[in-house]
Amino acid sequence: MIDLTFLEKLTKGDIQKMKKYISMYLSVAPEIFERMRKSLHEENWSSLALNAHSIKPQTDYMGIESLKQVLMEIEYALVKEKYHSLTTLFETAFELHEKSQVILNDKFKEL
Repeated sequence: MIDLTFLEKLTKGDIQKMKKYISMYLSVAPEIFERMRKSLHEENWSSLALNAHSIKPQTDYMGIESLKQVLMEIEYALVKEKYHSLTTLFETAFELHEKSQVILNDKFKEL
């Protein structure tokens, strides 16, 4: 589910830098997903799109390709005004986010 190859290349294998990036993701991602949940509940589509888009690069750094794909689907659904699919997509993204948090916490401890 998580492939830290990109992060390893980005940091040139520097363990402290890797831990810094992982730590940043672990602290920022929950806030973004909470904003996404609120935006979905309030049907604030522009905010939902902004938050989904803003976390995509971080999923690249962490190698969470499955989460990135669902975030892209959320963006696509918003562009195409397919609002009926957003709840399911968000729930899928949130589940992937929660699983990745556990894995990244473990990887952080291993480094």
